Amino acid sequence: MKQRILVIHGPNLNMLGKREPEIYGSLTLGDINTKLGREAEELGAQVEFFQSNSEGEIVGRIQGAMGSAEGILINPGGYTHTSVAIRDAILSTGLPVVEAHISNIYKREDFRQKSFISGVALGIVSGFGAESYSLGLRGLVDYLEKKAGS
Repeated sequence: MKQRILVIHGPNLNMLGKREPEIYGSLTLGDINTKLGREAEELGAQVEFFQSNSEGEIVGRIQGAMGSAEGILINPGGYTHTSVAIRDAILSTGLPVVEAHISNIYKREDFRQKSFISGVALGIVSGFGAESYSLGLRGLVDYLEKKAGS
């Protein structure tokens, strides 16, 4: 059975490729999704992508993942540092979540070094550019396969 993974991209990630390429690189969100789709297929997983600049829409999509996904890979963008609502939505689902960030949030401004999500995430990958998503996907699929096998 293919593991179903919901990939959530938070605010401003739709601007990848245009927004601060010195921090976020030149790949677009479409490029990242295409790459993740291929990698998921190689891993025997299935991915669904969702991007929103709205906190409420992200909360709703996390809640909607119950019954339709085995895990969530999320880059909450700026909501990483502000959203108790996204944290609570993650907790309410009971789904394993991996937090991914393109930049190393711990080498950035002080306000970016606090994550409301990390404390409820299975793991966090930060600072490897777009590869952070790939590393997070592999870690989540591996976790789910081990869980299914036990």
